[in-house]
Amino acid sequence: MKKLFCLIFGSVVSWAVLALALAQAVLAAEAERQDWRRPKKLITTGWDQPDAKQFRENLAQMERRPFNGAVLNLVGQRDDGKPCPMAALFCAESWKPEWFAGAIEELRVCRPLRLKDNFILVGANPGNVDWFDEAGWQAIVEHWRIAARSAKQAGCRGLLFDPEPYTPPYAQFQYSQQPESAKHTFDQYWAKARQRGRQVMEALAAEYPDMTLFCYFLLSVNMHATGHPDPRQALASSGYGLLPAFLDGWLDAAPASMTFVDGCESAYRYNSRRDFLEAAVAIKGRCQELISPENRAKYRAQVQVGFGIYLDAYWNPPSSPWYIDGRGGSRVDRLRINVRDALEIADEYVWIYGEKFRWWPTPNPRINPKTWPEALPGCDAALAFARDPIGFARTELARLQSAGQVPNLLQNGDFGAEKLTLGGQPLVWKEGGPPVGWSAWQADGSKGTFLWDRQTGAGGPGSVKLAGVANGCLLQAIVVQPGQRYAVQARCRRTGQGQVHLRIRWQTPESRWTREDQDALAYPADQSGSAWTELFTVVEVPEGVGKLLVLLSAQGQKSTDDVAWFDDVLVVRIP
Repeated sequence: MKKLFCLIFGSVVSWAVLALALAQAVLAAEAERQDWRRPKKLITTGWDQPDAKQFRENLAQMERRPFNGAVLNLVGQRDDGKPCPMAALFCAESWKPEWFAGAIEELRVCRPLRLKDNFILVGANPGNVDWFDEAGWQAIVEHWRIAARSAKQAGCRGLLFDPEPYTPPYAQFQYSQQPESAKHTFDQYWAKARQRGRQVMEALAAEYPDMTLFCYFLLSVNMHATGHPDPRQALASSGYGLLPAFLDGWLDAAPASMTFVDGCESAYRYNSRRDFLEAAVAIKGRCQELISPENRAKYRAQVQVGFGIYLDAYWNPPSSPWYIDGRGGSRVDRLRINVRDALEIADEYVWIYGEKFRWWPTPNPRINPKTWPEALPGCDAALAFARDPIGFARTELARLQSAGQVPNLLQNGDFGAEKLTLGGQPLVWKEGGPPVGWSAWQADGSKGTFLWDRQTGAGGPGSVKLAGVANGCLLQAIVVQPGQRYAVQARCRRTGQGQVHLRIRWQTPESRWTREDQDALAYPADQSGSAWTELFTVVEVPEGVGKLLVLLSAQGQKSTDDVAWFDDVLVVRIP
């Protein structure tokens, strides 16, 4: 006890360290308390995938792109100087970890600000090792071990596994392509594939137990095999019939800290919210039929739904089999809508795949020299809005403000006017009433007041004051059209009891309330303080809507000593 006491309290330095640790813990807890959301992230991949050196050299440029991470090619150097791509790990060659040391160091020294969810590519190629080949699989398991260790050392989020065969006639997960398929039944191969998956996972868990194993697809590729008493009858002739068994083996040995992502490459052709919803329900639901019952709880807990977006489909001509129609609008706008829906429905990740053009410099001669924003103008803004609507709207609003081009669509949003003209009719503020241009509502039993406060304001005189409001709001409507997007900003402060928020609601062109499921709410960062604070949101007008209503709301005020002020309310249309 005496030694412990001296270690903790024996010096001023120890006090300082302890105080700093406590402060950091409090800040971390507060951050967690304030934001319970799981951030949604965009990952870029495609023919312009960079190697470690290209990633380091172009990181500053890529940080300006609308992504949270990238898929990287890690290429080692064999003893004879020839390249060793980590993506080709399904082979019987013996690898040495030191072959990849240079590439790992290139990534380790990078300090990305936003591009932090990076994944090292591994694939099922060349795929020429039979599942019953003990020596060959000993090499493959070691390759996976080296890949996991490399990802951890390089500071990557994990590995990106591509099960697709690119080296015919080999196809690692197709029963008929296995060298010994004449000697072993499909069920025997199934058991062996599960065993190999378990061996691979034991190696991964030993090296990087909290990694994310992102896959372009998992069980989503075999949805057709569900609905049968024994799905193996359907899987025996499938190109990926052994993939569920391999995943089953992963789950056998996976620690609870491991995360898997079914990237649902089938989403390349999805063009409606319903498409994404139905796929998510299938991946989380009936696809469980393809793995053993004892692993289904682990599957539900650890396998995330993701989606792939094929960018070329928004550029290709209508004659292409890979073509996404704009459905009455521009195809770039359709891209924004589909990526928005994919991100909302996915657990965490959506990946953007492109072939014909590039996001960053690449030596790949198959790629057009143009960038994607040059070839498909507006695609970067569409992705940025879908990924982070609030951040995009703030940036656009700041740009408009710096250019002096901020047309506020609200009347008397700064609460500085005593009279104004609305629809050709003059309006004059009435003593004891709400500010001119605004109306007030409160629930039965609420006896609060809504007054124009000429003296108090966030940046100058003038605000609206709500006092003693048990449940009520100040409101104003503007005419809008479906598909339009708006940034909405306000400032507020409060004293005493009660809560405040800003709400956006919708009406039809005939002024009937509609689409309550699409209400948008914004809350002040600090509900307890008396300083002026911001409320901010961004909205997209739903179908069937003709009016946007801004509601400045207060609830829970007990007496006239409980007061909330709102000021500088702004509604601006953004592109």
